[in-house]
Amino acid sequence: MLAAQRRRWLAKISSARSATVITLIHRQETFSFLGLPLVRHIDIDDAESVLRAIRETPSGRPIEIILHTPGGLVLAASQIAIALADHEGTVTAVVPHYAMSGGTLIALAADEIVIDRHAALGPVDPQLGQYPAASILAAIERPGQHQDETLIYGDVAWKAMRQVQDLVAQLLERQMSPDRAEDVASLLSRGTWTHDHPLMASDLEAFGLPIKIGVGDEERELMELYPQPRGRQSAVEYFGAPGTPPGLPPGRERPRRPKPPRPSGSR
Repeated sequence: MLAAQRRRWLAKISSARSATVITLIHRQETFSFLGLPLVRHIDIDDAESVLRAIRETPSGRPIEIILHTPGGLVLAASQIAIALADHEGTVTAVVPHYAMSGGTLIALAADEIVIDRHAALGPVDPQLGQYPAASILAAIERPGQHQDETLIYGDVAWKAMRQVQDLVAQLLERQMSPDRAEDVASLLSRGTWTHDHPLMASDLEAFGLPIKIGVGDEERELMELYPQPRGRQSAVEYFGAPGTPPGLPPGRERPRRPKPPRPSGSR
């Protein structure tokens, strides 16, 4: 029933926007199976599905991709980003809450990024296993002997950073001068911040990215149809103005039936 609701709501947004609407939503960031934590992230299956949706979108038809993800495989995110950048039509990335790492890479491929004031993108510096590539290179630069394995990791880390920086610069050159694109790409890909550092709307505007602040009601309603796993107890409750009932944040209770989108199609 929930899947059917999502499909109907996607159809309504698509009609209101006159666009192909794609979701890449990892709402259940962490859950467990037999007591072992499992993590949802951008993977090859996601890339195949998104590429299919892009491929089936006629030339000239806009695409809106709704992102809510902690990131994932560089390969998968890169494939999606390049395909979106190559699409003959306007591409809009909508970020209701966050799109980190690979999610940011995908957002950078859009002609416009619609983001809430307190939503966030993040750095795209590559990670090698549990270590940031930039930190591996910083360790190698310290004086003293280094094991061969560390030096090999350093070589891979340098290549990974260069590859990601080149791709980001390529994506950004559609929005800004090549020199500025290279500067922003270096800032985002070379470990300037920790990998989970939030880049808010004001930061993104300062970079010169095509930001529009304020996610539409339709996309907010859609997010309510991606609840957390059953049995997870919310740590947050709230109480509004006098006379209104207490409640839980969207998506923590039984999903309610969304209202039809406004016919105007405005955000």
